[in-house]
Amino acid sequence: MSFGGPKCELVIRSMTGFGAAAASVPGGRLAVEMRAVNHRFSEIQIRLPRDLAGLEDRVRAMVQARILRGRVEVSVTREDAGRRPRVVRADVDLAAAYAQALRELARAVGAAGEVTIDHLTALPDVVRVDEDRPALDVVWPALEEAVHAALDALTAMRAAEGRRLAEDMLARLEVLERAAEAVAARSRVVVQAYGERLRARLRELLGEVPVDEARIAMELAVAADRSDITEELVRLRSHLAQFRDTVLGEDGALGRKLEFLLQEMGREVNTLGAKANDLEITRQVIAMKAELESLREQVQNVE
Repeated sequence: MSFGGPKCELVIRSMTGFGAAAASVPGGRLAVEMRAVNHRFSEIQIRLPRDLAGLEDRVRAMVQARILRGRVEVSVTREDAGRRPRVVRADVDLAAAYAQALRELARAVGAAGEVTIDHLTALPDVVRVDEDRPALDVVWPALEEAVHAALDALTAMRAAEGRRLAEDMLARLEVLERAAEAVAARSRVVVQAYGERLRARLRELLGEVPVDEARIAMELAVAADRSDITEELVRLRSHLAQFRDTVLGEDGALGRKLEFLLQEMGREVNTLGAKANDLEITRQVIAMKAELESLREQVQNVE
């Protein structure tokens, strides 16, 4: 069943998806991967190489702008870190501090001799070998482009899955709407059927004794009032229409709204079942509960 076309653009998005991209940066290549799964709220986890940690807020802002709900894991790794150039750096200030401390120590203990370069280079952190790390602003343009590409792939997958979810939900809505109409039609004859059963039972019990039609009419009036489900059906139809309109015509994070509408539909269907003193209506109520449960499982995947 298809609900697409120029007049019906489904905008429901799933919360699950995957996207990946890569970027060439000075000294190597960065791989970006994004995985999204269901979550009641929005949660974004970002893992970056240590020297790129300063870009975390920029990456997070990009993801938050496009992913409204769900748990998203963003991983940025170096694919060829071993080929990055390395540089030797000397900490002159630290070496000077070491030299001063050694001279003071020599005077204090009466030791002879001068502080040499060999002494200083043997001390921790005076000379170290580091990977050549380009400035963050140099890396960011390429990384930003890769994050955009990964987000495009992720959101495309979420949209495709969302369309399948929407089509399934709309099909189930049709089942619910047909069941609601069947209940409405049956409710119009429930009291009449109850009256026929009541008269048959009284004739069986009283035999030739005349049946008091006034008492039967009073009993039927009470039964009609007790089993009246008009208001429940009106509200149920309204919730079904709102659910359909949300799936077909709204954008954004819709899962929470759909969950609320399902909760309200479940409440009305439960009341129908409690009021209906009729086997056929009970069967329809059971069928509607099954469809609502299937809808609830689907909505848990909606952004």
